Amino acid sequence: MKISTKGRYGLTIMIALAKGHPSKKPISLKAIAQEYQLSEHYLEQLIAPLRNVGLVKSVRGAKGGYLLAEEPKNITAADIIRPLEGPIRPVEEMDDEQPAQKELWRRIRDAVKDVLDSTTLADLAEHDGSIYQEEHMFYI
Repeated sequence: MKISTKGRYGLTIMIALAKGHPSKKPISLKAIAQEYQLSEHYLEQLIAPLRNVGLVKSVRGAKGGYLLAEEPKNITAADIIRPLEGPIRPVEEMDDEQPAQKELWRRIRDAVKDVLDSTTLADLAEHDGSIYQEEHMFYI
């Protein structure tokens, strides 16, 4: 399973909002885009699904931006990834696969699901941003 830039940048947005959460001041996508050197236009596309599922709320005006709709400890990585990436599955199931293969795919899916469901936004925001800026790919 590969998480696309939708999921990765969606997490980036949410981590930035979580870091600013205690101040209760809205953070603009422009500020996030500048801090993480990302496209503001792309972040605008990603914020809509996050707002639609109730994870963020927008504040209009000159000092507007976005705020978390809930405490970071109440938002999981799965809450963020699912609306951006869709269902979590390592492979498309095929009718002619052997039961042992189907069991392996189920176990992999469940393990990924467990990690995403048990990792909160508060957990992610506690780490400094450098781990998200690394240019390494992580392989199993």
